Amino acid sequence: MNSKTVLIIDDEPDIRELLEITISRMGLHTEAVGCVADALHCLASRPIQLCLTDIKLPDGTGLDIVRHIQQHCSDTAVAVITAFGSTELAVEALKAGAFDFINKPLAVDQLRNLIKSALRLENSQASPVDSSRNTRLLGESEQIRRLREQINKLARSQAPVYISGESGSGKEVVARLIHANGPRSNAPFVPVNCGAIPGELVESEFFGHVKGSFTGAYGDKEGLFEAANGGTLFLDEVADLPLSMQVKLLRAIQEKAIRRVGSNQEIPV
Repeated sequence: MNSKTVLIIDDEPDIRELLEITISRMGLHTEAVGCVADALHCLASRPIQLCLTDIKLPDGTGLDIVRHIQQHCSDTAVAVITAFGSTELAVEALKAGAFDFINKPLAVDQLRNLIKSALRLENSQASPVDSSRNTRLLGESEQIRRLREQINKLARSQAPVYISGESGSGKEVVARLIHANGPRSNAPFVPVNCGAIPGELVESEFFGHVKGSFTGAYGDKEGLFEAANGGTLFLDEVADLPLSMQVKLLRAIQEKAIRRVGSNQEIPV
């Protein structure tokens, strides 16, 4: 991994130092700068495998860097660092092509996981979207070509993806292709028909439970989030879930952590 270089862009020296120390301990080389201009110079002068950029910078924004990388350094994965209050900008960065975002204050474990995933993406030589072994997207119309482009772009992102379409139009095909063409392709793809889970069991099915948490809980059980950890959880017909469960699902997606029924311990996923 010594040949891998991570570019750090943040105008706060303390944050740059923290990131450099953490990343160096992973056996990676780092370059750290404090503004957009210096970042663009680094990107132009040497190969960069991963870029970590703050959203707000003295001479621009992290969005400027994300867009530049998409246009000129498409093999470079880029993730944004966002402070409280800039979540909308982080979402905009994901739409522009950022791999993921991480919140301040920085959690070291989350940072390491993000870096490992991003470098798997950089290393993966994904097959073209139509040559996935078990799934194909048929057609040559302009709409299908545009859909293929969207799939390839989304496969490079850690962002949650919403797929809409009429019954039978191929939503699961698209989900499987996003999974197959990204850095998670060797991890589980777990499809779930949300409407088929009994209401009284839905929380346990998604989040798991601990022994004795309710009648019939004779042992610990992992839920669907844990079963899909490191891979992709595909929730088909998500609107069929009870409203109370949709709220808990939203929190799990936002926090990237779940809590088994009857447990006080959060499990990162």
